[in-house]
Amino acid sequence: QAQLVESGGGLVQAGGSLRLSCTTSGRTFSNYVMGWFRQPPGKEREFVAAISWGGGRTDYADSVKGRFTISRDTSKNAMYLQMNSLKPEDTAVYYCAAKISPTGMIFTTRSWYDYWGRGTQVTVSS
Repeated sequence: QAQLVESGGGLVQAGGSLRLSCTTSGRTFSNYVMGWFRQPPGKEREFVAAISWGGGRTDYADSVKGRFTISRDTSKNAMYLQMNSLKPEDTAVYYCAAKISPTGMIFTTRSWYDYWGRGTQVTVSS
C-alpha cells in the first residue's frame, strides 16, 4: 500500500528556515508529479509547490515564490521543501501528495492528487 510520510515540521521564529521531507513507500512513484499543500488554521488546504518526476518542472504558489524551494531525490524516494524567510502566515499543516503524470504535467488542484500524507505542523512565531 502506497504511503507518504512527512517530517521536519516544528516551531520557528519569523525569518527562520525549515526543511520538510516526504518519504514514499509501498510503490514506485515514477511518472508521478509530487506536491506540497498546506492547510492554515480555519482555512482550506491550498497549493504550495509541485515538482515533476525528473525534477525538471516545478511550480509554486505566488505566496511562497522566492522563499520556498521544492526538490526530490528519486533514488531515495523522497521529496523536500526548503522553506526560508518564514512568515507567521506560513503557519499550517503541510501535506505531501502524489499524482500520476506520465507527461510530467504539473497539477496545482488538490482534488486531482491520488495519494496524501498525514501532514506535519509548521508554526512560525512573530
